[in-house]
Amino acid sequence: MFSFTSMPSTTSVLSTYTSFAASAMLLRTVISEVQTMTTQLIPQQLQEKLFSKLGGLFGNNFSSQITLIIDEHNGLSINEIYQASDIYLSTIITPSVKHLKVSKAPREKNLAITIDKGEKIFDVFEGIRLIWEFISTEKQKSHFDYETSLHSTETSEQRSIHLSFHKKYKEIVLSTYLPYVVDRSKAIKEENKVVKLYSLGNYCQDVNLDHPSTFDTLAMDPKLKKELMDDLDRFLKRREFYRRVGKAWKRGYLLYGPPGTGKSSLIAAMANYLKFDIYDLELSNLHSNADLRWLIASTANRSILVIEDIDCTIQLQDRQYGGYNQGDNQLTLSGLLNFIDGLWTSCGDERIIVFTTNHKDRLDPALLRPGRMDMHIHMSYCTPSGFKILASNYLRIESHCLFTEIEGLIKEVEATPAEVAEELMKSEDPDIALAGLVAFLQQKKKQMKCSEKSKSEVEKVNEQSKQSPGKKKAKESKRKKARSGKSRR
Repeated sequence: MFSFTSMPSTTSVLSTYTSFAASAMLLRTVISEVQTMTTQLIPQQLQEKLFSKLGGLFGNNFSSQITLIIDEHNGLSINEIYQASDIYLSTIITPSVKHLKVSKAPREKNLAITIDKGEKIFDVFEGIRLIWEFISTEKQKSHFDYETSLHSTETSEQRSIHLSFHKKYKEIVLSTYLPYVVDRSKAIKEENKVVKLYSLGNYCQDVNLDHPSTFDTLAMDPKLKKELMDDLDRFLKRREFYRRVGKAWKRGYLLYGPPGTGKSSLIAAMANYLKFDIYDLELSNLHSNADLRWLIASTANRSILVIEDIDCTIQLQDRQYGGYNQGDNQLTLSGLLNFIDGLWTSCGDERIIVFTTNHKDRLDPALLRPGRMDMHIHMSYCTPSGFKILASNYLRIESHCLFTEIEGLIKEVEATPAEVAEELMKSEDPDIALAGLVAFLQQKKKQMKCSEKSKSEVEKVNEQSKQSPGKKKAKESKRKKARSGKSRR
């Protein structure tokens, strides 16, 4: 400590502080210049080691860095910048990174490599040095189940990516670098795209959709198939059109027809054609409109939202839980309609909604109008053209002496594409497989005739039972007269 006699003067203190501040500013300038020079002259791996040592030596007291925090979620929606950054970073991982996460799904072709939490990746863009860091924290979330009136606690992981750089480059990073990262991630994603199938219920889980169905292999009417493909192509190209006319960029399709006619295969073919993920929504697992809102908001862009067997999945208008009557505490038809074409459809772009049903006539007309289900696609029984596609797929033949007979039988009976395919799978020999199919169709024809005969007899009996009381009385009177005549004799 200074004594009163030896205490430095105010002038000396100010002079010392000024010298120190000037030295600090000079040091910061030198460090900045060194950073600029090294990004141009020194290899990136050596840069990382050099700046790591300098950071440890000087600390952050003279740092002019700014950090952008990129969270995984933005409210209920997925943060597209986070997704893009995660994809981009997997392509610039350097040997200096010490901890990596490696995974591979059972049907995945390539390894998925990501950095572990706390790890840093260095990048250089137009002479700007940037530092990426992955951050992960755990958070407790309380959940109330209206059906059981019980509280439960779930642990969730909150993930974010931090991007640090010199603050003087903020405008360049925001206006040029991040858009570059987004564009690069889109290109990488398209190159390595694997269509995912998500199951949406009480929780979300996903698997790779390794379904071989394509429009080429679908046994459906060629004209209808072309109409659908043209409609999908037109939908993809009309982003600005939808924006200009003030409509959400979405499209609705209703697939209806008997079981086994290829509705699920068509959905898979659409996903493979568009490279869109599929979200299979299980309405029976949802308790309320709030649950539905959360699930639909969590779906990504460029996706197909599927509700199968919409006519029998759930009785929307009657479903209530826990004695509550408020809309958010029950799943209602109006709630579903609101998410199909209400305000919540604006939460995402390039979304396709598909309903399937075996009985179109059972659906509420409100579900079917244009703007909700824009295109109604009838998945019919197998046709001659559909049979030829199946024969090409399963037997690799384009013609056979039995084709004419089979096509004639297919026109007479109701056989689904699934039934025809099952017969063709019984042998790899075309002669044996097609002969088996002929026998199957002939048996169906006999059953159909027997069924028609039985139906005709039932209708005849019903018609007789509907005869008017007057005719019955006349017949009864005639019988009485006949009896009385016999008795006189």
